[in-house]
Amino acid sequence: MNTDPEIFIRANTSLMAPPHVREIRLLLASEVHDLWLKTQEDLDAIGLPPPFWAFAWAGGQGLARYILDHPQEVRGKRVLDFASGSGLVAIAAKLAGASQVVAADIDPWARTAVRLNASENGVEIEFTAENLIGTPVKADVVLAGDVFYDRDFASTLTEWFGGLAAGGTRVLVGDPGRAYRPTDRLEPLATYEVPVTRVLEDSEVKRTTVWRFR
Repeated sequence: MNTDPEIFIRANTSLMAPPHVREIRLLLASEVHDLWLKTQEDLDAIGLPPPFWAFAWAGGQGLARYILDHPQEVRGKRVLDFASGSGLVAIAAKLAGASQVVAADIDPWARTAVRLNASENGVEIEFTAENLIGTPVKADVVLAGDVFYDRDFASTLTEWFGGLAAGGTRVLVGDPGRAYRPTDRLEPLATYEVPVTRVLEDSEVKRTTVWRFR
């Protein structure tokens, strides 16, 4: 890294509550920050991968809302938040009573984002940067927000999630209608209208469904 992650995150985000999960506060970029508008050359100069951790994506907001409204899904259980980003869903799981929450993300900047955001919400979240796809996990519940945005990635996740579900792990995903969502493998649990920023999406509200993988 060419830049200290904590200094950069604090300088380029503001502490705010995602519109659909007002109980949680995160360090997020908004329209007043130009973080998402930086070119790849700008990001390379900083040593920064695309900053997915700087935004509360619709799938994550919907999934976090569902977990907070249905704490029995995670209470007393071991939870893995896959592709955690900001840590929004992981924080929701911990607030809902999960006994252990591990946030997993291969982006090294996410480690700092999750740590800072967990601290702001008074919870402890473990973190792993391992690529867990295709491996067994020590979790009762796997949570994944907004992960079906790429065809090949979605195909790989479908195989992995299917195997985890077949082995008894409860796999819940939040998805705002991404093109590569494997609907035939999913059972809908709840649907929300989630406000989002036009910087990231094609509308100001994304209809987001929480699904159980089967």
